[in-house]
Amino acid sequence: MVARAVTIFHHEEQGGSCCPHPSPPPWDQAEDLSYITTTFQYLQTSGWYWGSISASEAREALLTKSEGTFLVRDSSHPQYMLALSVKTRCGPTSVRIEYSRGCFWLDSISPGLSHLQSFPDVLSLIQHYKISGHTPQEQASNDIHPKTKTDPARHAAKDSGVPLKLMHPLHKPEAFPSLQHMARLTINRHTNCTDQLPLPKPLLRYLQDYPFHI
Repeated sequence: MVARAVTIFHHEEQGGSCCPHPSPPPWDQAEDLSYITTTFQYLQTSGWYWGSISASEAREALLTKSEGTFLVRDSSHPQYMLALSVKTRCGPTSVRIEYSRGCFWLDSISPGLSHLQSFPDVLSLIQHYKISGHTPQEQASNDIHPKTKTDPARHAAKDSGVPLKLMHPLHKPEAFPSLQHMARLTINRHTNCTDQLPLPKPLLRYLQDYPFHI
Protein backbone atom coordinates (compact mmCIF):
# COMPACT_ATOMS: atom_id res chain seq x y z
CA MET A 1 0.00 0.00 0.00
CA VAL A 2 1.51 3.32 -1.00
CA ALA A 3 0.51 6.32 1.03
CA ARG A 4 -1.12 9.14 -0.85
CA ALA A 5 1.10 12.19 -0.90
CA VAL A 6 0.08 15.80 -1.06
CA THR A 7 2.35 18.71 -1.87
CA ILE A 8 2.54 21.53 0.62
CA PHE A 9 3.58 25.05 -0.26
CA HIS A 10 2.96 26.87 2.96
CA HIS A 11 4.31 26.33 6.48
CA GLU A 12 2.01 26.64 9.46
CA GLU A 13 4.44 28.99 11.18
CA GLN A 14 4.24 31.54 8.36
CA GLY A 15 1.52 34.00 7.41
CA GLY A 16 -0.75 33.69 4.43
CA SER A 17 -4.14 34.49 3.01
CA CYS A 18 -6.89 32.56 1.30
CA CYS A 19 -8.10 33.15 -2.22
CA PRO A 20 -11.31 35.21 -2.43
CA HIS A 21 -14.54 33.30 -2.98
CA PRO A 22 -18.11 34.29 -3.83
CA SER A 23 -20.36 35.23 -0.93
CA PRO A 24 -21.75 32.01 0.56
CA PRO A 25 -25.37 31.47 1.58
CA PRO A 26 -26.38 31.88 5.24
CA TRP A 27 -24.83 29.39 7.66
CA ASP A 28 -26.04 28.51 11.12
CA GLN A 29 -23.22 28.96 13.66
CA ALA A 30 -24.65 26.06 15.64
CA GLU A 31 -23.65 23.84 12.73
CA ASP A 32 -20.05 25.05 13.10
CA LEU A 33 -20.13 24.04 16.75
CA SER A 34 -21.38 20.58 15.83
CA TYR A 35 -18.67 19.96 13.19
CA ILE A 36 -15.88 21.35 15.38
CA THR A 37 -17.01 19.43 18.47
CA THR A 38 -17.19 16.18 16.51
CA THR A 39 -13.69 16.69 15.10
CA PHE A 40 -12.18 17.31 18.52
CA GLN A 41 -13.96 14.28 19.97
CA TYR A 42 -12.46 12.14 17.22
CA LEU A 43 -9.02 13.70 17.72
CA GLN A 44 -9.06 13.12 21.46
CA THR A 45 -9.87 9.45 20.83
CA SER A 46 -7.20 9.03 18.15
CA GLY A 47 -4.22 9.30 20.51
CA TRP A 48 -2.18 11.29 17.96
CA TYR A 49 -3.67 14.69 18.75
CA TRP A 50 -1.00 16.49 20.75
CA GLY A 51 -2.99 19.53 21.83
CA SER A 52 -1.34 22.88 22.40
CA ILE A 53 2.31 22.03 21.67
CA SER A 54 4.28 24.51 19.58
CA ALA A 55 5.65 24.02 16.08
CA SER A 56 9.15 23.64 17.51
CA GLU A 57 7.97 21.00 20.00
CA ALA A 58 6.26 19.11 17.19
CA ARG A 59 9.46 19.32 15.16
CA GLU A 60 11.48 17.90 18.04
CA ALA A 61 9.00 15.04 18.49
CA LEU A 62 9.18 14.15 14.79
CA LEU A 63 12.87 14.81 14.15
CA THR A 64 14.12 11.25 14.65
CA LYS A 65 11.04 9.54 13.20
CA SER A 66 10.71 8.04 9.73
CA GLU A 67 9.32 9.96 6.77
CA GLY A 68 5.54 10.02 6.84
CA THR A 69 5.18 10.11 10.64
CA PHE A 70 2.60 12.73 11.58
CA LEU A 71 0.58 14.28 14.38
CA VAL A 72 -2.17 16.87 14.72
CA ARG A 73 -1.86 19.75 17.17
CA ASP A 74 -3.39 23.11 17.94
CA SER A 75 -2.27 25.76 15.50
CA SER A 76 0.05 28.46 16.81
CA HIS A 77 -1.65 30.92 14.45
CA PRO A 78 -4.57 32.69 16.20
CA GLN A 79 -6.82 32.48 13.15
CA TYR A 80 -6.59 28.68 12.83
CA MET A 81 -7.63 25.86 15.12
CA LEU A 82 -5.37 23.01 14.03
CA ALA A 83 -2.17 22.15 12.22
CA LEU A 84 -0.76 18.95 10.74
CA SER A 85 2.90 18.33 11.58
CA VAL A 86 4.71 15.66 9.57
CA LYS A 87 8.20 14.33 8.93
CA THR A 88 8.98 14.89 5.24
CA ARG A 89 12.07 13.91 3.25
CA CYS A 90 13.39 17.41 4.07
CA GLY A 91 12.64 17.14 7.78
CA PRO A 92 9.66 17.98 10.00
CA THR A 93 7.27 20.67 8.82
CA SER A 94 3.74 21.84 9.55
CA VAL A 95 0.77 22.94 7.50
CA ARG A 96 -2.34 24.62 8.81
CA ILE A 97 -5.75 22.99 8.58
CA GLU A 98 -8.40 25.36 7.26
CA TYR A 99 -12.02 25.24 8.38
CA SER A 100 -15.12 26.88 6.96
CA ARG A 101 -18.80 25.98 7.02
CA GLY A 102 -18.42 22.34 7.99
CA CYS A 103 -15.40 21.65 5.77
CA PHE A 104 -11.74 21.03 6.65
CA TRP A 105 -8.83 21.19 4.19
CA LEU A 106 -5.05 21.68 4.15
CA ASP A 107 -3.87 25.24 3.70
CA SER A 108 -1.77 26.42 0.76
CA ILE A 109 -0.89 29.71 -0.91
CA SER A 110 0.00 28.23 -4.29
CA PRO A 111 -2.53 29.73 -6.79
CA GLY A 112 -1.70 27.40 -9.69
CA LEU A 113 -3.18 24.15 -8.41
CA SER A 114 -6.67 22.82 -8.91
CA HIS A 115 -9.20 22.29 -6.16
CA LEU A 116 -9.49 19.05 -4.21
CA GLN A 117 -12.19 17.62 -2.00
CA SER A 118 -12.70 18.95 1.51
CA PHE A 119 -13.83 16.87 4.48
CA PRO A 120 -16.44 17.05 7.26
CA ASP A 121 -13.82 16.31 9.95
CA VAL A 122 -10.05 16.22 10.30
CA LEU A 123 -9.91 12.44 10.72
CA SER A 124 -11.54 11.94 7.32
CA LEU A 125 -9.02 14.38 5.82
CA ILE A 126 -6.04 12.55 7.29
CA GLN A 127 -7.38 9.12 6.38
CA HIS A 128 -8.03 10.26 2.79
CA TYR A 129 -4.39 11.20 2.27
CA LYS A 130 -3.00 8.27 4.24
CA ILE A 131 -4.62 5.32 2.49
CA SER A 132 -4.21 5.34 -1.26
CA GLY A 133 -2.45 3.64 -4.11
CA HIS A 134 -1.52 6.97 -5.67
CA THR A 135 2.09 7.95 -6.14
CA PRO A 136 3.63 11.07 -4.54
CA GLN A 137 2.60 14.40 -6.06
CA GLU A 138 -0.42 12.83 -7.74
CA GLN A 139 -2.51 14.86 -5.31
CA ALA A 140 -1.86 18.32 -3.88
CA SER A 141 -3.19 20.26 -0.91
CA ASN A 142 -4.21 23.60 -2.32
CA ASP A 143 -7.35 25.57 -1.50
CA ILE A 144 -9.54 22.54 -0.89
CA HIS A 145 -13.23 23.34 -1.18
CA PRO A 146 -16.47 21.37 -0.83
CA LYS A 147 -17.46 18.81 -3.44
CA THR A 148 -14.76 19.71 -5.98
CA LYS A 149 -11.95 17.47 -7.12
CA THR A 150 -9.60 17.56 -10.11
CA ASP A 151 -6.22 16.09 -10.89
CA PRO A 152 -3.43 18.67 -10.38
CA ALA A 153 -0.58 16.35 -11.43
CA ARG A 154 0.21 18.47 -14.46
CA HIS A 155 0.98 21.40 -12.18
CA ALA A 156 3.26 19.57 -9.75
CA ALA A 157 6.43 19.91 -11.79
CA LYS A 158 6.06 23.67 -11.87
CA ASP A 159 5.87 23.99 -8.10
CA SER A 160 8.65 23.51 -5.58
CA GLY A 161 6.49 22.02 -2.87
CA VAL A 162 7.55 19.28 -0.48
CA PRO A 163 5.86 15.88 -0.98
CA LEU A 164 3.81 15.25 2.14
CA LYS A 165 3.37 11.53 2.86
CA LEU A 166 1.07 10.53 5.70
CA MET A 167 2.00 7.05 6.84
CA HIS A 168 2.41 6.60 10.61
CA PRO A 169 0.56 8.57 13.31
CA LEU A 170 2.74 9.50 16.27
CA HIS A 171 0.84 8.79 19.49
CA LYS A 172 1.41 10.86 22.58
CA PRO A 173 3.23 8.76 25.19
CA GLU A 174 0.36 9.21 27.65
CA ALA A 175 -2.29 8.52 24.99
CA PHE A 176 -1.12 5.18 23.61
CA PRO A 177 -4.17 3.31 22.27
CA SER A 178 -5.89 0.75 24.45
CA LEU A 179 -6.33 -2.86 23.38
CA GLN A 180 -10.03 -2.15 22.76
CA HIS A 181 -9.22 0.80 20.51
CA MET A 182 -6.63 -1.21 18.58
CA ALA A 183 -9.24 -3.93 18.03
CA ARG A 184 -11.67 -1.29 16.80
CA LEU A 185 -9.10 0.03 14.32
CA THR A 186 -8.52 -3.50 13.02
CA ILE A 187 -12.24 -4.10 12.54
CA ASN A 188 -12.65 -0.75 10.79
CA ARG A 189 -9.82 -1.62 8.41
CA HIS A 190 -11.73 -4.65 7.23
CA THR A 191 -15.29 -3.38 6.93
CA ASN A 192 -17.26 -0.24 6.13
CA CYS A 193 -20.49 -1.78 7.41
CA THR A 194 -19.98 -2.14 11.14
CA ASP A 195 -23.72 -1.78 11.74
CA GLN A 196 -24.21 -5.14 10.01
CA LEU A 197 -21.82 -7.06 12.22
CA PRO A 198 -23.36 -9.69 14.54
CA LEU A 199 -22.29 -7.87 17.70
CA PRO A 200 -24.10 -6.60 20.81
CA LYS A 201 -25.38 -3.04 20.53
CA PRO A 202 -22.85 -1.60 23.03
CA LEU A 203 -19.99 -2.97 20.89
CA LEU A 204 -21.58 -1.63 17.71
CA ARG A 205 -21.89 1.81 19.30
CA TYR A 206 -18.25 1.62 20.35
CA LEU A 207 -17.22 0.91 16.75
CA GLN A 208 -19.41 3.68 15.39
CA ASP A 209 -18.05 6.22 17.88
CA TYR A 210 -14.77 6.15 15.94
CA PRO A 211 -15.36 5.07 12.31
CA PHE A 212 -11.72 5.33 11.23
CA HIS A 213 -8.72 3.04 11.09
CA ILE A 214 -5.87 5.39 11.99
